Amino acid sequence: MLRLAPPGYERLLQSPQLLATFGGGEANVAVAVSGFGYPARYVTVLPPDNAVSDSFLGEMRRFGVDVSHVARGKGRFGIYYVEPGANQRGSKVLYDREHSSIALAKPGAVDWKKAFDGAAWFHVTGITPAISESAAALSIEAATAAQAMGLTVSCDLNFRKNLWKWGKKSSEVMPELVRLTDVGIANEEDCQMSLGIEAGVDVHSGQLESDVYRKLTDKVMASFPNLKALAITLRESKSASHNGWSACMNNGKEFLLSRHYEITHIVDRVGGGDCFAGGLIYGMLALPDPQAALEFAVAASCLKHSIPGDFNRFSAAEVHALIKGGGSGRVQR
Repeated sequence: MLRLAPPGYERLLQSPQLLATFGGGEANVAVAVSGFGYPARYVTVLPPDNAVSDSFLGEMRRFGVDVSHVARGKGRFGIYYVEPGANQRGSKVLYDREHSSIALAKPGAVDWKKAFDGAAWFHVTGITPAISESAAALSIEAATAAQAMGLTVSCDLNFRKNLWKWGKKSSEVMPELVRLTDVGIANEEDCQMSLGIEAGVDVHSGQLESDVYRKLTDKVMASFPNLKALAITLRESKSASHNGWSACMNNGKEFLLSRHYEITHIVDRVGGGDCFAGGLIYGMLALPDPQAALEFAVAASCLKHSIPGDFNRFSAAEVHALIKGGGSGRVQR
């Protein structure tokens, strides 16, 4: 998507200018994985003969992401507006995605056999199925093809209430996609709204109890026995500028809890969850054990909160430095 945001922490159109960058769930994950040093390929449907599409593809190439399998189809380039929050004023997102190429795309729009050639992992989010009925069918087609070709499938549930407007509820669609998933990523609200599984916690309280999440992950994995792992991000939202940040993961053998970070003076939290997903994918492919993968994902997403825009701009080495205790913020000379 094209991301349009006011400068700094202004309200939307407080001044007559908007900063244009690119972003979007799966795109953010591809950029993160590539930045950590693993090859990444991004597949979507974009309008043809479109300067914005061409600029987006150029930006993805700049981050080392393979876009050679992006399909072209009728429609427009999707847009979203974000008003960054600060202190007690929360961030706001306005989607403008109707009649975009991906919203109009139907099963068959992408040759998945070619798109998945040489790949080991496929990632999809719950944002794409929320856009339209046909995009939901295309997402399920993609996950089905990935499973058939032996890829590991991950899905970040990413419930977005402002997008589920096309007729079905998230809880009527997402379970089918999760049944095709090996590694699930969610927060407590995603589990409740997309899977109909109650977390037993007030998602707006800002207080988190690990035992509640142990029970939640057990409940989700019992409902979806195909899941090999389920990671839950744990955000303690004290204000728009101050969050506690950690995560847990249940891999069917053990319940893992990460280090906790206090993130103050947040620059931009949009894309933080996608950076977590990218970090988890990288960690599960490249690091020695599940705990190391979880710690890497949490540290990577922690760092992302310090960068404006959707995309991660940290290397794996910088993430490892934070894990080892390099989070003092001192000037590096």
